[in-house]
Amino acid sequence: MLNNLLGLKETSADDITAILDDAEKFKKEVLQKDIKKSDALKGRSIITLFFENSTRTRVSFELASKYLGAAAANISAGGSSITKGESLIDTIKTLEAMAADVIIIRHSASGAPHLVAKHTESKIVNAGDGMNEHPTQALLDMMTIREKKGGIKGLKVAIVGDVKHSRVARSNIYGLSKLGAEVAVAGPSTLMPKGIEGLGVKAYYDVEKAIEGADVVMGLRIQLERQKKGLFPSVREYHKCFGVNKQRLRLAKPDAILMHPGPVNRGVELSADIVDGEQSVINEQVTNGVCVRMAALNMLAAGKRA
Repeated sequence: MLNNLLGLKETSADDITAILDDAEKFKKEVLQKDIKKSDALKGRSIITLFFENSTRTRVSFELASKYLGAAAANISAGGSSITKGESLIDTIKTLEAMAADVIIIRHSASGAPHLVAKHTESKIVNAGDGMNEHPTQALLDMMTIREKKGGIKGLKVAIVGDVKHSRVARSNIYGLSKLGAEVAVAGPSTLMPKGIEGLGVKAYYDVEKAIEGADVVMGLRIQLERQKKGLFPSVREYHKCFGVNKQRLRLAKPDAILMHPGPVNRGVELSADIVDGEQSVINEQVTNGVCVRMAALNMLAAGKRA
């Protein structure tokens, strides 16, 4: 049983599978119903604390909390006492004193969720920390792969783009590898972390070789906000050399699916035609994000104070 969800590096394959199984159950029993309501977390309190902008992650956590019957509140850094000089740990202590069962935190500093987890009895969920991990994004990706492919073991998953700055890539590498997938990563040498092969993946600097024979192709957003200048000549040049387009997607298996964590920069990571094409499951990923977050919150909060 998980105490916190800080990253998939420290999450067992059994716990990952349990979350995915519960997510499928919540999709059928809650999300696909006309009245999206469950009492699974009735009487529990869940707070989202975001220090970075977000649409998909923040809204899906809020909806997940409410669909499960929890009391939900959200706080942005600009609306918190941190702007008055309060430390992060003091903010967490304040929320704990308000009887928060679960605190969901997104922070620009890698390791921030791990730090606060040491200073509170509230359960902590990492909604993205710097360039480290984004565990629930990887979980929703894995849920989508399982739905479309029937499983994960033995699949080849090609992750293409800004691997160096991508917490999504790291969490997917940890999670997919634990469930038996073969993971290939590809991108410019300036956007590939040193020693990435040490995580058990195959690294390519030729995107076509990485995609060849893949069951899943996942584009990564070019994260200009986390980059130094000069890592690639131009956005146009990047798309020419490393963007996934219809021609390159044909190198994957005929039934390969196309994924992206969003938001998509059309014509950069992915060409516009394949974003809306038959192989794209990007919208399904968004739907499954709510299901996975319901499952994760339920696993953490359902037994607390029972």
